[in-house]
Amino acid sequence: MSVFDLLKNKVQNSNKTYQIVFPEGNDLRVLKAASKLSLADIVKPILLGEPEEIKALITKENLEFSQLEIIDPLHYEKQKSMVQKFIDARRKDIAKSEAEKALKDPNYFGTMLVKIGQADGMVSGATHSTAATVRPALQLIHTAAGMNRVSGSFIMERAKEKYIFADCAINIDPDSETLAEIAYQSVQTARMIDIDPKVAFLSFSTNGSAKGEMVTKVKEAATIFHQQHPEIVSDGELQFDAAFVPDVAASKAPASALKGQANIFIFPELQSGNISYKITQRLANFTAIGPILQGLQKPVNDLSRGANTQDIYHIAILTAAQALLRDEQNEG
Repeated sequence: MSVFDLLKNKVQNSNKTYQIVFPEGNDLRVLKAASKLSLADIVKPILLGEPEEIKALITKENLEFSQLEIIDPLHYEKQKSMVQKFIDARRKDIAKSEAEKALKDPNYFGTMLVKIGQADGMVSGATHSTAATVRPALQLIHTAAGMNRVSGSFIMERAKEKYIFADCAINIDPDSETLAEIAYQSVQTARMIDIDPKVAFLSFSTNGSAKGEMVTKVKEAATIFHQQHPEIVSDGELQFDAAFVPDVAASKAPASALKGQANIFIFPELQSGNISYKITQRLANFTAIGPILQGLQKPVNDLSRGANTQDIYHIAILTAAQALLRDEQNEG
């Protein structure tokens, strides 16, 4: 079963209809994805934009919805209440006029819907930059309890193979504590897609075969993670082959708990992570799903501006699945 089929089944079989807000409600790709999601009863879409414009596009394209809400941020009936909640969420002194101006931006408005619980998650980026999507989430939703940072992972999928690569999108040069936190966030993503987590902290060194600050940082990260989460199988610092190939592991790292069976790969910095996922995608024909934003209190995910309807459909399913995982953890 593919990652998205797995997540779709989980969301559809939950006892809640998850509401996902799309700030780019007048984009035809978004509309088609929202229609598909609605008709399959996967999520209830909330589209932001001018209602008559959106309705005209729906009619023109003969799109259908079983559930749909359209909100115009410029004429929101609860604007006064929203402005005060925005000011409270910013955790800093800002003028009322600044809050009113920000809420005219659909990404800020959509993020506030998630913040106050009117939506369960947000998907944006079809026409906006990554910064325009992520910045409101950091300012308003903030990090989850116990988390200090947000990271970006990719699910790498090929047939029955599934792996997590992180951080490939957000943190340029994370320190040891940040790497350990990225690893824990990635474990949550892995569990969402039924991966039994086995975490490798990657380096150009295996168990001290090379020296230097970069190696020390990774080794320290692995130590921190193991101390904080001893129940999760992990090891580092390891070269990729020592983390992934059992025969190589037996030779290079015979004492490693991973035994060459890692499925979550934590890269020492953004450059190596980003390069690696793209090489894996292009040369090994893996599907790269992401970036998945990890570590937020509530899910917000970014699209590529080249995203097609299917991409948007998939990321919305993933966002709903993150909301479901959060609810399950809160209940637990």
